[in-house]
Amino acid sequence: MSVVVSFNEGINGRDIRRLGSLMTDDHAFVDTDGVVVSGRRGCIEAWRGFFASFPDYRNVFAELTEHGDVVAVVGHSVCAEPSLAGPALWTARITDGKVAEWRVHTDTPGNRAQLGIGA
Repeated sequence: MSVVVSFNEGINGRDIRRLGSLMTDDHAFVDTDGVVVSGRRGCIEAWRGFFASFPDYRNVFAELTEHGDVVAVVGHSVCAEPSLAGPALWTARITDGKVAEWRVHTDTPGNRAQLGIGA
């Protein structure tokens, strides 16, 4: 769970170096629409562009649950862009102490059930 918290601190601090150091080489980012950005280099560039476009974006975690190599997170995002603000779920798949996949999920009862998260 500490890797997930540290990764999120990198997002909230717009710290590209920290994010890159916590990604596996084959890291993947998956958004709520299922769009995938693959590879550490591609993800770093995507985060760079995202931070430039949305400098006030940050995630607030309320609950973390570990299921084997996956950590599920309940919380919300804060951003001046309304489509990026509000309740959210995240999952992080951890491999050898690094984030192999960071996925954003819409906070719905179905997604909570699928991820093993209580209401």
